[in-house]
Amino acid sequence: MNTDAPRPRRLRNTPAIRALSRETHVSAADFVAPLFLVPGSGVKEEISAMPGVFRHSLDRIEQTVEGISESGVQAVILFGIPDSKDATGSDTVSDQGIIQRSVRLLRASFPDLHIMTDVCLCEYTDHGHCGLVRDGRILNDETLPLLAQQAVSHAESGADMVAPSGMMDGAVRAIRDGLDNAGFHDTGQMAYSVKYASSFYGPFREAVQSAPGFGDRSTYQMDPANHREAIREAELDIQEGADIIMVKPALAYLDIVRMLRDRIHTPIATYNVSGEYSMIMAADKMGWIDGGRVMMESLLSMKRAGADIIITYFAERAARVLQQARQ
Repeated sequence: MNTDAPRPRRLRNTPAIRALSRETHVSAADFVAPLFLVPGSGVKEEISAMPGVFRHSLDRIEQTVEGISESGVQAVILFGIPDSKDATGSDTVSDQGIIQRSVRLLRASFPDLHIMTDVCLCEYTDHGHCGLVRDGRILNDETLPLLAQQAVSHAESGADMVAPSGMMDGAVRAIRDGLDNAGFHDTGQMAYSVKYASSFYGPFREAVQSAPGFGDRSTYQMDPANHREAIREAELDIQEGADIIMVKPALAYLDIVRMLRDRIHTPIATYNVSGEYSMIMAADKMGWIDGGRVMMESLLSMKRAGADIIITYFAERAARVLQQARQ
């Protein structure tokens, strides 16, 4: 062999040189842990389609968040399942709503935790759609004041950041105006700017009992075939006041993350969604893959594609792996 030939393997020979030349790094500070809150007491119920993920009542959530914080994860995003659902999702704006009570509890117990809240109607409505419904149509403009009211209610309870997830046109602007008018100028928005009408959401809909009662969400979530539309959606939300934009799902849309990273300077989050989580867990259970290694490789791929923030059900588990690697 020509001794003058390049030898890339020189940078792979030892763990030390591999670490020194590593281009992409994942840390616990990159993760946001999703949490599911339910009414009642003494509830810690595993979600059948998401092994290792639970619904918690308020009296059981502090222990879980303590573990998350100890792992080095600094942020959570809250999803609520109310006592009862109705056509307008009235629990979303109630001072005694499940999210409002959860935020107050966590704010008091974990003052340094960054608390994000999902702002949408689907978990709270009896029809399961992300907007108000009339005659089988999902109403856009009529939904916006309710989303703004929901966001203000979360901010009043102590949320640091709200995350509008319903893909209603103009939602980011309506929420920004609502927060500012109420004096919450420092409350941020992480917009679900590029949310595809994906089949990867199935386990989540079981978790929050939010499957649409009719039709689907393709009139407001994005067509999986489209990528130029993603640029438009992200740019519109940034113009309307989004502090962070999100791509959801993650693994099947890493090309979208990379495309946006090359075009915008706003922080980008990606949501490692329930179907992605459940596929890894199921294959690991069957012995087909090493679930822990695939977990870390998947999360690394999201950072390599350009994501700054990863919302993932693996948050605490992955953070523990990283902790052990440093020891």
